[in-house]
Amino acid sequence: MNDKALSWQHSLRDAIRDPAILAQQLHLPPDSWPAILAKNCTPHFGLLVPQPYVARMQRGNLADPLLLQVFPQQAEAQMQAGFSTNPVGDLEKQINPMLLHKYAHRVLLLLHPRCAVHCRYCFRQHYPYQNVKSGLMAESLTYIQQHSEINEVIFSGGDPLMLADERLASWLAAIEAIGHVKRLRLHSRLPVVIPARVTPQLLQLCQQSRLQIIMVLHFNHANEIDAAVADSLRQLRQAGVWLLNQTVLLHKVNDDVPALVRLSEVLAENQVLPYYLHALDAVQGASHFAVADGTAQQIMHGLRSQLPGYLVPKWVREMAGMAYKQPLI
Repeated sequence: MNDKALSWQHSLRDAIRDPAILAQQLHLPPDSWPAILAKNCTPHFGLLVPQPYVARMQRGNLADPLLLQVFPQQAEAQMQAGFSTNPVGDLEKQINPMLLHKYAHRVLLLLHPRCAVHCRYCFRQHYPYQNVKSGLMAESLTYIQQHSEINEVIFSGGDPLMLADERLASWLAAIEAIGHVKRLRLHSRLPVVIPARVTPQLLQLCQQSRLQIIMVLHFNHANEIDAAVADSLRQLRQAGVWLLNQTVLLHKVNDDVPALVRLSEVLAENQVLPYYLHALDAVQGASHFAVADGTAQQIMHGLRSQLPGYLVPKWVREMAGMAYKQPLI
């Protein structure tokens, strides 16, 4: 195993899981801790954040946009009308607990139940991952083989890049063997939070695949892109991977025009195309991140006035039972 592979796995092992430790490391004012520490309010979804991501946070700043994405808050325990544990209808679109078929011509495989970071607004934080078993691989592949209309497979999770490269290679080979599949999408936040996850083995897999590899990343703020992240993005591009980004519009994190303009500009500098700006999925525990549609509409007008059209992400909402993500403007 090379140094880079060891590096990302060490980062996973050493990730911070205690809010008090994170608060101390970031020099947050001790008198603010009782208001922000919520270690036990969401026992199913505790704090998890790797050190390479923590390193990009602003010391002493409770309003840091990266910190707000990962730090548990007491507001998560509040029950809010219209928010649920199954906000986008994933459970109704299961072929089995590993395989979702929600949209025409593409399916989604939940390859790994865990992520490298717990984003507090995650729409799958209540998903029954305990039912995702490795024994479902054969059943899932058979379904894809039997449905010739499927031309795209999405690797998701959790995060599919939590798999070791050897295991990821097995899945990739199995999909490549299905002739009617043309494209593979990897939905991952790992290159954002631990850029060392972009290993030589991963790059080789992407470069040698007969499939068009598309990586959909998840940057919410320009501060998430530092030199190490930019270098990993460059390596992915050189391996022939298309890079797209999807952002979630989050209250106090990025719900203003300057923050999103800067994000699109930094993405452009790294040849990553802004793809979606998601309205918050109404997942239980995340209502404090919601941005009113009227505010979001004003933000979209601002983005269009300051950015070329190709750098303006599509503002969309995913709704259970719909045939595609719903454009909102």
